[in-house]
Amino acid sequence: MPTQRRLANAIRALAMDAVEAANSGHPGMPMGMADAATALFTRHLKYDPADPHWPDRDRFVLSAGHGSMLLYALLHLTGYARPTMEDIRHFRQLHSPCAGHPESFEMAGIETTTGPLGQGFAAAVGMAIAERHLNAVYGDDLVDHRTFVIAGDGCLMEGINHEATGLAGHLKLGRLIVLWDDNRITIDGSTELSRNEDIVARYDAMGWHTVECDGMDSAKVSKAIDQAVADPRPSLIRCKTIIGYGAPHKQGTAATHGSPLGAEEVAAARKELGWDPPPFEIPDDVAKAWREAGARGAPERAEWLQRLAASGKTREFTDRIAGKIDDSWLKPYLDTLLANPPKVATRKASEMALEAINAAIPATIGGSADLTGSNNTKTKAMQTLDASNYGGRYIYYGIREFGMAAAMNGMAQHGGVTPYGGTFLVFSDYSRPAIRLGALQQAKVIHVMTHDSIGLGEDGPTHQPIEQLQALRAMPGLHVYRPADAVETAECWHAALANEGPSLLALTRQNLSPQRTRAASENLCAKGAYRLKPAEAARKVILIATGSEVEIAMGVAASLEDRGIGADVVSMPCTEAFDAQPASYREDLLPDVSNREILRVSIEAGTTFGWERYTGLHGLRIGIDRFGASAPAPDLYEYFGLTVPKITDRVLDHINVREIA
Repeated sequence: MPTQRRLANAIRALAMDAVEAANSGHPGMPMGMADAATALFTRHLKYDPADPHWPDRDRFVLSAGHGSMLLYALLHLTGYARPTMEDIRHFRQLHSPCAGHPESFEMAGIETTTGPLGQGFAAAVGMAIAERHLNAVYGDDLVDHRTFVIAGDGCLMEGINHEATGLAGHLKLGRLIVLWDDNRITIDGSTELSRNEDIVARYDAMGWHTVECDGMDSAKVSKAIDQAVADPRPSLIRCKTIIGYGAPHKQGTAATHGSPLGAEEVAAARKELGWDPPPFEIPDDVAKAWREAGARGAPERAEWLQRLAASGKTREFTDRIAGKIDDSWLKPYLDTLLANPPKVATRKASEMALEAINAAIPATIGGSADLTGSNNTKTKAMQTLDASNYGGRYIYYGIREFGMAAAMNGMAQHGGVTPYGGTFLVFSDYSRPAIRLGALQQAKVIHVMTHDSIGLGEDGPTHQPIEQLQALRAMPGLHVYRPADAVETAECWHAALANEGPSLLALTRQNLSPQRTRAASENLCAKGAYRLKPAEAARKVILIATGSEVEIAMGVAASLEDRGIGADVVSMPCTEAFDAQPASYREDLLPDVSNREILRVSIEAGTTFGWERYTGLHGLRIGIDRFGASAPAPDLYEYFGLTVPKITDRVLDHINVREIA
């Protein structure tokens, strides 16, 4: 049998070869962590390459995603269908699944997209939460696995690491084990340039188990993992490593971090490591040993399948892991609303909808970043999910918006749970990087963001969103919903639960009058926009509004109709969903902008930037293009001109100017 070091050298060789062929990449981390990764994948990690989606597999997250060749090498060597050696030869090239950073949508075996440092670590916390919750629901027979992470110095420096570490320690996630690649090198050079804190002491203080080992010795890493497995707390294993190990002139320096080693150094490293095969070739004995290591989990998976079949819960469990959602709650709930339409804030309407949703869908896990009473995200029957009750369905995330959003990504990618979490819309700026990463990999997460405009009132401009809505709408793959009343809020929730990827609900603090008072044959909000009110007189104006401004648009339409000017009102809760509708539907709602006979007007209490997509250059865009102010909401709407009389006057003035022109 090849030694553990020789197995590790196969990783080093593939990392050097792929980076050299691409003339781009990060060889240092894979070369430094090869021994530790070999210990993990050959002795501890529970997985079966023949079934990469086996629900009870251990999850492995490469948080230090720049070292992606470590993961690609491991997947190839252990017998996953991809990457093939040809894939690895095309590392970092167009259409290769071996992207510069690991992408979860490219290959089975990549549990989550990583690269932005710290987010993989935080997503792993979410995976560990999901595992403990499902274990509480289904027991050890069906759910009994761990989450392993390889993280670098940068992952531990990022602010999100503090949020994620604190949450994991508080929840006592003992199934979470992090291997820290302590190579003491960043891009700029030694970590002494930028860090002097005692990281191990910080983790100790946050309730973690910590252990140190020689990361260049596979046996010592294995012993440290055994100690971590035996401890009930989340564990940090400090693996002291040498970045770029094997490259005789560059190892231990920043020169190996983010650049190819160069042909001469690669040749010298092969000699140093005693690695004779040509590039992209693995000796038969090494390949055989790695494949045998990859096959270790097959008997465990077979036993698990037998337990699943005997559990009487096969259909329920597999449907839940697959993310199947019961949507039968919507119609009876809407019938109740329409029988007595309430005047409530949409944050309250969201809570009302969640009472029906959480009763019908046991997979939902809610939470809030210390704003439960403001976000209205906790329903009456929900128990707290904490270290004493992993079966609970509500998480108090604390003031950790970024950490919450990233953990929810991990929960969604683990499978079996549908996470939603709340904060104020203005604080989407804190969680935006995780929202973006979730959108990139289509993680099914629902972000509940309340206090969505100047309508929040006296808290003032620091808390009043202006540019956030349009900034979020610009993000590919994210559905942003801004409902106008309780009926629209329920429909938006229904649409969000049906989406494959992430959604965001922007909800009001202030009460809104009901706008939808009649039943519809379909979910109108799922279309993104619909005609709420058709023109009565000859149509000259189309008023396009969202959220709290739909009520205002209805008032403006009535005022215009009194003057003989026909006005449609189009409620547009989700621009992305509308843009995905057939051209005929979009043209029916918003006839060609070249038609100068019809004036399009957008009304939203936020920036007007971007609304020209729907109004055209000659349309009218009404909103706020400066920061807000501190005052009661009605005073702010008056001050910023978002009232029926002021908007009516602006529309009439615009029509008169157009007619004169």
